[in-house]
Amino acid sequence: MERLVGTVSRGIRAPIIRQGDDLSEIAVNAVLAAAKAHNFELRDKDVIALTESIVARAQGNYATIENIAKDVKNKMGSDEFAVIFPILSRNRFSILLKGFAKAAKKIYLMLSYPSDEVGNALLTYDDLDEKGINPYSDVLSLEKYRELFGYKVHEFTGVDYISYYKELVENEGAKCEIIFSNNPRAILNYTKHVLTCDIHTRARTKRILKANGAEVVLGMDDILTSSVDGSGYNQKYGLLGSNKSTEDKVKLFPRDSQPLVEKIQASILEKTGKHVEVMVYGDGAFKDPQGKIWELADPVVSPFFTKGLVGTPNELKLKYLADNDYKNLNGEELKEAIKNSIKTKDSNLVGNMASQGTTPRQLTDLIGSLCDLTSGSGDKGTPIILIQGYFDNYTN
Repeated sequence: MERLVGTVSRGIRAPIIRQGDDLSEIAVNAVLAAAKAHNFELRDKDVIALTESIVARAQGNYATIENIAKDVKNKMGSDEFAVIFPILSRNRFSILLKGFAKAAKKIYLMLSYPSDEVGNALLTYDDLDEKGINPYSDVLSLEKYRELFGYKVHEFTGVDYISYYKELVENEGAKCEIIFSNNPRAILNYTKHVLTCDIHTRARTKRILKANGAEVVLGMDDILTSSVDGSGYNQKYGLLGSNKSTEDKVKLFPRDSQPLVEKIQASILEKTGKHVEVMVYGDGAFKDPQGKIWELADPVVSPFFTKGLVGTPNELKLKYLADNDYKNLNGEELKEAIKNSIKTKDSNLVGNMASQGTTPRQLTDLIGSLCDLTSGSGDKGTPIILIQGYFDNYTN
């Protein structure tokens, strides 16, 4: 019988994960139990994905604001420094800011505007146009900002992040001076010691600061790259990808998990004879057209994955073939002609007109985004995702 279903993404329920749990055994058992309970079978090239949160939790990869403060103090070389380009997030940044403030007597907090790096908005471009403000050149003090724009709250959270961040710093006993600019050079008029908190543009920001006279430049990827007083750490990403755990603790991005994905792959092969791919995923890489928020606040979508997930899709556009190469065919003749094109397609379709409009992104970004949308970030209770049929095409 011809298969009439293509890609299927299933959220797999699992126990609440605690530090020290055998995540490989839990993931394998959860997927196999779901397959048995819901009467489906695993197939070669299925993808099993684990949210980064449960991987980090099983590792116990946590750090407190005291751990963060100690590392910043040791590396910054001054108790007056700048914190620039943070994202506007209670979950992603508030606890980190507490730790930074705990290491300081004064923080110069420079916010990008009208929005942060991932799209959380302080203002709109219409607001800037109305007041004649150029976000590419104008540097605003807090007083000037309030004079021009007053008090605005985030569309979805209802939080005035300017007041919120200022209070967080001051509650830790440090002074806080807020500046608004999108030019990293602007902060050097206030201090030569800078902690830049952007995610995807961090390398450029560091380069610009160092080239223009900054004495100490750190990124969040430079903090907690090793354990501080027994804390968790991430040698590659530091604080990037961390999330709020409690009011004084963060969960860090998982580390050293390539053996985990390979162990799950091997275990599934042993138990079922099927060769699946396995990955750890965090935020998806997509943009919300309503809130203008780019979801990807993690440094990467997938930090660990098996070899079969390397690369980008190599697909033909069916509607292109139907409307161009085979525009005079219909019915079964058209179907067979398209199937034959797929079966005989080149291994690399870059530059081929018949592939235009297919998604030119890394497989792990595409699949990780599907996983993130499937699992959500709330109370679904499905931190493991099983994707079937992703690598199928019209001929399967």
